[in-house]
Amino acid sequence: MLKPPNPAAAEPVQRIQQNLLAVPERRLLTWLCSIMPAWVTPDKLTSLGVFGAVLTFVGYAASGFGDLWLWLAIVGYVFQWFGDSLDGSLARYRRIERPGYGYFIDHSCDGIVTLLILGGMGLSPFVRVDLAMFAVVGYLLLSIHAYLAARVMGEFKLSYGLAGPTELRFLLIGMTIAMMLSDPIRRPAFSGFDLIVGGMGTLFVILFIAQTLSAGRRLAKAEQTPLP
Repeated sequence: MLKPPNPAAAEPVQRIQQNLLAVPERRLLTWLCSIMPAWVTPDKLTSLGVFGAVLTFVGYAASGFGDLWLWLAIVGYVFQWFGDSLDGSLARYRRIERPGYGYFIDHSCDGIVTLLILGGMGLSPFVRVDLAMFAVVGYLLLSIHAYLAARVMGEFKLSYGLAGPTELRFLLIGMTIAMMLSDPIRRPAFSGFDLIVGGMGTLFVILFIAQTLSAGRRLAKAEQTPLP
């Protein structure tokens, strides 16, 4: 009977991160790791990241009762960035990595976080729920590609072009501020926020298709059966 692969025993995965803020963010994370008290653990930071996404969900979902709830969504983004960006960094800084466990838990939480943030946005009066769910599907498709590429090619893409998770958070925070500044009386049935979220979902799907074709060509070339 075949045994499943052991992630902890696998070859190290090359992390590809070339987004615009990658270098200054890495310096900031390294500094934060150096001053983090001993009682702060990677698992606690992962939980903080999920808690931040819950705050963002509540902020968006409750914004129908008043735009001030959107401040809670912004605070949630900060907590989510802090926990999500620092959990793996702290584990590597302290040399306490658990490759299989960390990979599984971290990226399982990423799926929950994506659903919470975009689901909350879809429950707000600013973004249509169908477009929010389309963006969830697009993001998860791109995530599937990243996980497959890490397993098959040993490459884990954390960014595409100049954009990565941190840049995406800044975009969503800026959009949230724009929501607060919008006129509640003149909000159209199909708004600019719908265009942004729907456009993000479309971009995710296009990137998934393009990256899948590119990876498929690379694998086909690498595993081409030589002629006898």
